[in-house]
Amino acid sequence: MHQPLAPGGLPARGGVGLKPQHFQDVLTSAPAVGFFEVHAENYMVAGGPFHHYLGLIRERYPLSIHGVGLSIGGETPLDRAHLDRLAALLARYQPQSFSEHLAWASHGEVFLNDLLPAPFNAQTLNRVCDHIDQVQQHLGCRMLLENPATYVEFAASDMPETDFITQVLRRTGCGLLLDVNNVYVSCTNHHRDPYAYLDACLAAIPVSSIGEIHLAGFASDSDAAGAPLLIDSHGSPVASAVWDLYAYTIARTGAIATLIERDNDVPALPVLLEEAHRAEQIMGSAHRAHGARVIP
Repeated sequence: MHQPLAPGGLPARGGVGLKPQHFQDVLTSAPAVGFFEVHAENYMVAGGPFHHYLGLIRERYPLSIHGVGLSIGGETPLDRAHLDRLAALLARYQPQSFSEHLAWASHGEVFLNDLLPAPFNAQTLNRVCDHIDQVQQHLGCRMLLENPATYVEFAASDMPETDFITQVLRRTGCGLLLDVNNVYVSCTNHHRDPYAYLDACLAAIPVSSIGEIHLAGFASDSDAAGAPLLIDSHGSPVASAVWDLYAYTIARTGAIATLIERDNDVPALPVLLEEAHRAEQIMGSAHRAHGARVIP
């Protein structure tokens, strides 16, 4: 079984994604936030201002590194050069957490710069597990796998997403990055109950396997038939329905490190910190109502 990147992992507090426009503000104001998260691919160079500032901020705060380019669900072999760069990045910053997506983003030598879905069946399951085994062996640590936001479903799928993720965790020993916004977006798009999704997921896995939670905003659209379609846009505040779903989750799990994701229309740092503090308030309320975190 692979071990977490650092003893204890991320603190059970609110965190925010670290953006270049906030570097100086973070260093000057030293905000009371639990951790910062960065996208791995933005730091896969030897030097430059990004590394300069991340090095200074890493001295003061816990760090989560979130990958978007491994193509865990892809049919082609993992990119060994990408894995090498990732291993060097993790060795450099010693983050408390590393995560990637249950998605694919490349085919052959073509990188699509998107997070695309795959069918939930035995073939995909075997491929995803093989890839996660390779990643964890190469990095020498446990990774977290993020549940996807999806807009289409495959006729080739023959198992629910929750069963698929549960089997991946059991077979590989990886952890789960539970993106509550993705749960809401996918279930809405596929006319399913997001609360039932969480019930099924939390009934099947130990809470200790959830290393981090993500919260984000979505955009509303409609499909070709005029039905509502939600897009995981990361360009707006967390929606009230997602906050409600998050509170339901935390009431079941206890406090878990929770990130506010914002990649588009990024506001001033205090706006993001306010959302992170709201997550901490929900964690605190669950603790007062139910006592210490219970892990099945």
